[in-house]
Amino acid sequence: MQTSKIITVETTVQAPLEKVWKYWTEPEHITKWNNASDDWHTPFAENDLRAGGKFVSRMEAKDGSAGFDFGGIYDEVNLHEVIAYTMGDGRKVRITFSGQENETKVIETFDADPTNPIDFQQQGWQAILNHFKQYVEQTND
Repeated sequence: MQTSKIITVETTVQAPLEKVWKYWTEPEHITKWNNASDDWHTPFAENDLRAGGKFVSRMEAKDGSAGFDFGGIYDEVNLHEVIAYTMGDGRKVRITFSGQENETKVIETFDADPTNPIDFQQQGWQAILNHFKQYVEQTND
């Protein structure tokens, strides 16, 4: 059996850990940042944030030309620290959050999809993470 490559993306958000966690996990926020480019959007998100809980986000091109559901089942949820899940195709994802004062580092590692180029996947996931950072930093509670 071939072992898949692990890809890592990360960012540092200029916001406290509690806000970063909230914006990462609550559907009303997920729908505002969960896209890699401005011509895509997430019209729907559902999140049962607990071990064994399921989540799904509907990702679509704004022109309606393409779309897919991105989802999985949570393996581990430690408040303000770790979220780990298994995607529908069996690949694993782990996100760690570490906050220090008004700054939070988010590191996301995931099993590469063997059907797409590694750099393409890394760029796509990093673009979503960058969009998340921008959304959190520009949105006031």
